Amino acid sequence: MATSDLDQQGLLKSGGYDNSPKDDDENDPSAMSLIDHLEELRWRIFKCLIAVAVGVVIAFIFRNQIIHVLDAPLPLTSNTVGGKEGQKLVMTGIGEAFTVSIKLSIVFGLVFALPVILYQLWAFISPGLYDREKKHAVPFITLGLVLFVMGVTLGYFILQYPVGFLVNFGAENFTELISANSYFSFVSFFLLLFGAVFELPLVLTFLAMIGIVTEHFLKSKRAVAHVGMWAAATVVTPGGDLYSPVFIGVALSILYEFSIILIHFVVKKDAEEELA
Repeated sequence: MATSDLDQQGLLKSGGYDNSPKDDDENDPSAMSLIDHLEELRWRIFKCLIAVAVGVVIAFIFRNQIIHVLDAPLPLTSNTVGGKEGQKLVMTGIGEAFTVSIKLSIVFGLVFALPVILYQLWAFISPGLYDREKKHAVPFITLGLVLFVMGVTLGYFILQYPVGFLVNFGAENFTELISANSYFSFVSFFLLLFGAVFELPLVLTFLAMIGIVTEHFLKSKRAVAHVGMWAAATVVTPGGDLYSPVFIGVALSILYEFSIILIHFVVKKDAEEELA
């Protein structure tokens, strides 16, 4: 009898009677089968595609405004460096204007539909998550969207400097004829890259939660990380100005320090809840 009591206490301490979602599913008559999961996944994907399609249509309707915003750094560059009034993009193919409009509409449609896509993903996986995992999901998704917008905004703010350098590089030997397709492909990649880089705090926090990195490790490598990020900021902005590398370097350093703070609170709170 004593042994049974000890075994029961040990199970309680080790979580043997943990009322987790995965344990409940074994005895839950309403648990979904594999076919049900696949059917739900199909509808979630369908809803995401509908959201993307709506976003693409909206972006295509406002394509002229989008193009005007994205090519704004180009006349700035030409007026400042080349002395020309109103540099205009050229078409190198009969359907390039239409192709560029479609590509931009798809990119912006995906961006517009991103909240819906994230919600559908969350709605699909949330039933299989623990309460602790659910608690982190919504703040992480919200923070991820905010960081992405901040990254794209900073990228647009300094876009004129790399564009100016690349357009005028070798201008004494070549004539400036910039195709719409090459320009908007570069701009889209540049802005999306900045948005992705600004997800650094979430990536490092996730790695810390699964035990790959620690707060102590990031602090010990702080000097090396900052030097590397400032070097990368100089490479990413090859223009002759001093402002854009400084903006990027400061932003990356702030993101790195914010990652350490975020890891400290998230991992520490999780550890306290596990011990409670």
